Amino acid sequence: MSSINVTPEADLETPLKFAYWVPNVSGGLVISTIEQRTSWDFEYNKKLARIAENSGFEYALSQTRYTASYGADKQHEATAFTLGLLGATERLKIIAAVHPGMWHPGVLAKWLITADHISNGRAAVNIVSGWLKDEFTNFGLPWLEHDERYVRTEEFITVLRGLLTEKDFSFSGKYYNIKDFTLSPAPLEIPGRAHPDIFFGGNSTAAQAAAGRTADWYFSNGRTFEGFRENIAGVTAAANSGKRTAPAKPRFGINGFVIARDSEQEAKDTLREIVAKAHRPAVDGFASAVKEAGQSTKDGKGMWEDSTYEDLIQYNDGFRTGLIGTPEQIAERIVDFKKIGVNLILTAYLHFQEEVEAFGRDVLPIVRELEADLARKNGKELNTSLLPETSFEGASA
Repeated sequence: MSSINVTPEADLETPLKFAYWVPNVSGGLVISTIEQRTSWDFEYNKKLARIAENSGFEYALSQTRYTASYGADKQHEATAFTLGLLGATERLKIIAAVHPGMWHPGVLAKWLITADHISNGRAAVNIVSGWLKDEFTNFGLPWLEHDERYVRTEEFITVLRGLLTEKDFSFSGKYYNIKDFTLSPAPLEIPGRAHPDIFFGGNSTAAQAAAGRTADWYFSNGRTFEGFRENIAGVTAAANSGKRTAPAKPRFGINGFVIARDSEQEAKDTLREIVAKAHRPAVDGFASAVKEAGQSTKDGKGMWEDSTYEDLIQYNDGFRTGLIGTPEQIAERIVDFKKIGVNLILTAYLHFQEEVEAFGRDVLPIVRELEADLARKNGKELNTSLLPETSFEGASA
């Protein structure tokens, strides 16, 4: 029996949402020479997106990368790739990752509104403050120190939301000044949402505070239960400070690398093989590049600040979340994360097409049963009307 207790932040009535990392950069999602039957090309990703939406996934996240790093020698641009995948799917919501400092919030707002209309309300954005210094300096763009990047990001999201939701919007800040601006058309009116989803990630204290004040969704790198409780507490404190500008309370997503196998030993053996075949020069290069992200913060807390060599092989600390074992073990751990306040699981795999389908077939039905049991034990009912549509035999509908 799990020792994880239900916290006040847990939403037991709403089914967990599931997302996957779009492999729109080469090299897969681990920095290892192990076989990864995953491709960064559009045809592979188009098929993957259709598999995912038929397997119970509600979101996908397109990565943003401009320069070769950690073995990702080739990269497709996130917003263009997102539009392509939106056109190839019917229900999947696709999140494009975007850097402030490379985009103006008004230009992004215009892009997002157009993508919203094209996709019938399925486009979203993930605002990432940026950690790869060379991408900015080699473009000739200003590179801000860690906490200052989050000052800019907070302004960026404030302006983005204002332009999405208001007429004659004005804003005067350190990085952006907008005067009486109206974007037309506005985003679609979709029941249950104020505007297209705005995601935002970062583990640092500055990131948590900015997310709590501005973001619809907070994304975290892979974390232990204890680590993610700290993140939730930081974001929630900022959200409750009286300075929150988002229309609803923040929701929480966490990254996790999934290794689901017939036995726990087989899953652990796969992890050991990933680590044994790590591309050490690429991992070391990544470690050097991200060292600044955590250690340059005022309090020394941030993404990757305490990551081990093994953690960095999955470049968003996905092994830490512990989604490694049998489908039953993984489902139980996922629901334990729900107990502490997680609303969305962002997943990655070695072999995306077949493993995303297997996750929907083998893991998700167990998750849904456990969620329903958890709700009933706490005097609530899981709202099954919110479950995504699926179209393969044996899936939860």
